[in-house]
Amino acid sequence: METIKFVDVTKCDGCRACMVSCKNWNDLPSEIEEFHGSYQSHEKITANTWNVITFNEQERKDGGLDWLFRHSSCMHCVEASCEKACPEDAISHTKFDSVVIDYDKCVGCGYCVQACEFDAINLATYIDKNGKEFRKAQKCTQCTDRLEEGMQPACATACHTGAIVYGDKDDLLASAEERLAKVKERYPNANIYNPQGIKGTNTVYLLADKPSTYGLPENPKVALSQVVWKDYAQPIGKAMLGATTMAVIGSFIANSLNKKNESSEGEDHHE
Repeated sequence: METIKFVDVTKCDGCRACMVSCKNWNDLPSEIEEFHGSYQSHEKITANTWNVITFNEQERKDGGLDWLFRHSSCMHCVEASCEKACPEDAISHTKFDSVVIDYDKCVGCGYCVQACEFDAINLATYIDKNGKEFRKAQKCTQCTDRLEEGMQPACATACHTGAIVYGDKDDLLASAEERLAKVKERYPNANIYNPQGIKGTNTVYLLADKPSTYGLPENPKVALSQVVWKDYAQPIGKAMLGATTMAVIGSFIANSLNKKNESSEGEDHHE
């Protein structure tokens, strides 16, 4: 069964319970930010704040105001730019289609950060036992550790309005279309955000307005250079490295045998 996380922003009341539950479950440190002129508690996703409720104030045609909230976190793209950009194969998809980072493989190069069109992945700084700083990429895991135990993502469990749900992909997409038809009267620009330029996402949204209103790219795509690098150049490079290594080893063995044979022939000649 394919599963997704579905976020209906029209049900969100901006309570931030998802943010708190994410912090608690993943043992992430608190981050105190200076006031930046908004009800929004954090300006954006960081290496230690994996989801943020964004606040957008929008004026209606009747002169009233709407608050457009969005639970902002990693999209878990089917074709993920961060995965394509990683030179160490430290980013991969799980059986739940969540995109996760292998911290043992991550070297903190930051290519994934540059590649992500959703600004959902960042570098965290750590200090080793010798006092030397090092970096690791960090982001939402869609609570893969909870999914492995048959539980829901922490954010979905904490959401009291039902704005965040996790479950069967086909069922949730069907429900999303039904819900979309209902909210169109109030939000004529409402849409299902599941961009096909990256073959869809594992976090699907029902948005009340066009994606750009929420700071989302209209039609994100993996850069051709990343596809060429990950799917062609890197495998060929590794294959060539393997062939070269074997050639060097073979040459070393051949030279050793030749020297041994020459030494034996020399001894026979002297005898």
